[in-house]
Amino acid sequence: MNSDRTGATAEVGADVGAEVGNTGRRVPVGRSRVEDPVVGWTAAIGVALLALVLRLWNLGDPKQFQFDETYYAKDAWSLANHGYVREYVEDANDSILAGTTDGLWESEPSMIVHPEVGKWLIGLGERLFGMDPFGWRVASAVVGALMVLVMVRLVRRMTRSTLLGVVGGLLLMFDGLHFVLSRLALLDIFLAFFTLCAVACVVADRDWYRARLAALAPDPVTSGWGPVRGLLWRPWLLAAGVCFGLALGTKWTAAYPLAAFGLLVWAWSAGARKARGVRRPVLRSAVVDGLPAFGWLVVVALVVYVASWTGWLVHAAEYEKSLSSTQYTQFEAERPCDADGNEANDDDSGARWPTATQPDAKGPAEVVQSLRSLWSYHQDLLTFHTHYLNCSEHTYASQPSGWLLMNRPVGVAADVDIQPGTRGCDAPEGSDCLRQVLLIGTPVLWWGGIVALVLALVTWVGARDWRAGVAVVGAASTWLPWLQYDDRPIFLFYVSLTLPFVVLAIVLAMGRLVGPSRVPSRRRTVGVVLSGSFLVLVVLNFAWFWPVFTHGLLTHAEWLDRIWFERWI
Repeated sequence: MNSDRTGATAEVGADVGAEVGNTGRRVPVGRSRVEDPVVGWTAAIGVALLALVLRLWNLGDPKQFQFDETYYAKDAWSLANHGYVREYVEDANDSILAGTTDGLWESEPSMIVHPEVGKWLIGLGERLFGMDPFGWRVASAVVGALMVLVMVRLVRRMTRSTLLGVVGGLLLMFDGLHFVLSRLALLDIFLAFFTLCAVACVVADRDWYRARLAALAPDPVTSGWGPVRGLLWRPWLLAAGVCFGLALGTKWTAAYPLAAFGLLVWAWSAGARKARGVRRPVLRSAVVDGLPAFGWLVVVALVVYVASWTGWLVHAAEYEKSLSSTQYTQFEAERPCDADGNEANDDDSGARWPTATQPDAKGPAEVVQSLRSLWSYHQDLLTFHTHYLNCSEHTYASQPSGWLLMNRPVGVAADVDIQPGTRGCDAPEGSDCLRQVLLIGTPVLWWGGIVALVLALVTWVGARDWRAGVAVVGAASTWLPWLQYDDRPIFLFYVSLTLPFVVLAIVLAMGRLVGPSRVPSRRRTVGVVLSGSFLVLVVLNFAWFWPVFTHGLLTHAEWLDRIWFERWI
């Protein structure tokens, strides 16, 4: 709906935020042209299919384990075939690349430090297409394309413009960070996908809630709380809770946007009640909207998260036997580094999980016992993530304060020193060729995104535009928390979770430049030219970096043309 009564959004442009806002002010709302839903879905699916084709192209190259694929691909295969992650023999990689998986996995469980949802999806691809590079990467490619589809639909919902939705999908599709992660068996593309799906559901809930509130209270509320019972069931928040649970089941970092958007749901609900005339809406909404929203988001996410560990729980006895006393148990909060720069571990307390020494229970008591073991396992995981890597170093580690600037990309594969006249190398004498896969975003997009995020912050605070708030809250909750972990090795591609909100900020800025009117004008012409030029620059920039995204053959000079800063080497 686009009426003033429901508070739904008008087409993005000059009157962005022109609705019954969270402050209760009534401001004019222009009615946007209702666009054909068939056209909207056709455009979204078309962009997603193009993204899928690009990501599937030559997906099996290079025929090697790239970066942390060496862990996740094997863990995923073990999950899909044994139901839990097992240890593997020392030369497993060579045997797998040679085409065999027999006799490579031990019977003991492996100490994995991330949840299992993303690995289950990688394992599904391996079961369908085999234990080879294509098989362990295909799930990432499919999910990357689906993420483009969700991006198009989210932007279209927020702007009421199919064109801007398509632009948002294209920007996401042509980002190098998203592209390369969609072609690797790492967990971050799954984390970003489920988080984006959750945010899309939260935004859909905002529209649903306001329309439902207007239907239940067509006249201004003069006393009391306003409608309550009719707003307890919120299907879109249930869907968001499921998606947040799957995101948490991939990596714990989804907890930050879950908390941030949970608070935003409360703020939106309070604003909607205030617009209907409810007094003291913030406190009243905390009770009648906030508590149910907590259940739909947090409680549902927790249930989904625990359910994602079903394979672990079924094999809890194996974990209790092999991992109940690990190198992470009883770690001190601050442990000094040894002479080699590693964190010293002199713990010989012999402490074990409480469940490890208990007799195996039966029936419902066994479920409780397994859950207690899972809790102890999580305590070990938390110790690992917060302390165990404090003294470690890594060549490609980077400071999160510079991630939006693309300060330090990650080289995930390299084939160097290819001599002239061999393997297609046509470099001049005295030089050589090389192939590389570099995890880096499309610079033009990210650098423009910084400006767009600043504009979004100003627009959110100054114009009280809720759309800009989605971009700001999303970017802040997925990027700023990493600043507290800058004393341990962390990597640029973690900021992939922030990417959709950078894209959203850019598209909202484009919408403001173009304006809502379809009547030709100088302002509209300038806005279209500037916005279109930026999109073209992003595509050209992506094309320029294509060889280092796809393991392409380059002479050394051609490679240096793409390494713009010394810290990119």
